[in-house]
Amino acid sequence: MSFSLKVTIPAVLLPVDYVPRVQTKVNVNESMRVRSFIGSPIARCAWPQIALSVFALVGVCDAQDPRGLDPGSGEKRGGAGSVLVPAPPSSTLRIATFNVALNRKKAGELAQDLEKGDDQARRIAAIVQSVAPDILLVNELDYDGKTAKLFLDRYLRVSQPESRSAAAAQSDAKIPDRDLRYVYSGPVNTGVDSGLDLNNNGRIHDPDDAWGYGAFPGQYGMAVYSRYPIVSGEVRTFLKFPWSKMPGALRPKLPSSAKKSESSGSDSDSDGKWFHDDAVWEQLRLSSKSHWDVPIEIQGARLHILASHPTPPVFDGAEDRNGCRNHDEIRLFRDYISEESQGAYLVDDAGTKGSIPSGSHFVIVGDLNSDPLDGDGRSEAIRSLIEHPNIATYDAPSSRGAVDAAEKSAGANTKHRGNPAHDTGDFNDKNPGNLRIDFVLPSANCKVIASGVYWPSASESAAANELTSASDHHLVWVDIELK
Repeated sequence: MSFSLKVTIPAVLLPVDYVPRVQTKVNVNESMRVRSFIGSPIARCAWPQIALSVFALVGVCDAQDPRGLDPGSGEKRGGAGSVLVPAPPSSTLRIATFNVALNRKKAGELAQDLEKGDDQARRIAAIVQSVAPDILLVNELDYDGKTAKLFLDRYLRVSQPESRSAAAAQSDAKIPDRDLRYVYSGPVNTGVDSGLDLNNNGRIHDPDDAWGYGAFPGQYGMAVYSRYPIVSGEVRTFLKFPWSKMPGALRPKLPSSAKKSESSGSDSDSDGKWFHDDAVWEQLRLSSKSHWDVPIEIQGARLHILASHPTPPVFDGAEDRNGCRNHDEIRLFRDYISEESQGAYLVDDAGTKGSIPSGSHFVIVGDLNSDPLDGDGRSEAIRSLIEHPNIATYDAPSSRGAVDAAEKSAGANTKHRGNPAHDTGDFNDKNPGNLRIDFVLPSANCKVIASGVYWPSASESAAANELTSASDHHLVWVDIELK
């Protein structure tokens, strides 16, 4: 028996999302595959049906721009300047991830902004409603036990005028059918003071001495929203998992040529010195926010949403402690979805051991802060996750807006090896340029139907393009069926 699901997956302080790039020696030809598909008989046959469907809602649908956009990306130009992401078949799930950059500098400030009315939150909600996901991960939503629900009730479930969706045309302020109804949000490591000198600057209680970088507990939190019931009692979290317990962990160390402050007190190693002494290393948590396995019940089927937001691989020194941590945060979920023996070392916060049960349907979602080809990270981790045999193989989500942004910005983008159509983040033009760092990765026992990045170009819709300035990230969505 097969069942289809539709699912959608998705930071303001600079240290969370600024990711300088370096080139890697990886050669891909995704753009060639995209161009060949656009001219294929399959694509030519599909366009009349798509055009008729879109015409019924918003007017005439124009042909795809040939500049490297995958026809499955879902971005269409419609009448009156509207950008429509086509509704998926009823048998599918749309999963999305979105780093919404709804973080503030002080605890409680975001909740206050949401209560009195916040323009950024309204624009974020309009984007979400334009895509209409069934399941959505939101990164960088400050956690305090109430803000995630407040954002749901006052923004996501209230029709936004700027939304490029059918719901926006309804007179009723509430969205009656395809609304997100359930939410899971929990504690994160960001801003939680470790009481240790984690950055070896001779002081404690700095934001960089928290288990995850942050000025207060809950900053840069995350939340999972769903149309379907979340099995909250069976959520697994890895908030407190010690980094040192990962076999072969990339323990940060200084090269032998680098010098370290007198306060660090590191033990010697053959290639240099450990950045953290043994006492600190044994306490250090791996997850900079948290790693969640959130089970969702969908008409008798169960889908696991594997959510995280690894630290950016920068803002450190010669020891590359953030680069090492980002690598191993991504690796945690790679091991979690692998054969049982590979994930046997994992112990969640409730004391349950092991990886996800074999054969489970899952989707890995989040701002993973690592580009497969460009950027300053140890990109082998994200590539090994994308290429994992238990991950579905499909062409990367894309958009026209990303291509236009890379051409307009130039700068570092001219040196990148990745296809600009696949970028999901719009960052500093000089360094790092734009990157693909937000991911929706379904398990191999899911069938991918369509995908896209909500990044309309100004030529498609100037208003929708301006709407996306609410965050430096862009919502990524994938439609799937459960095999």
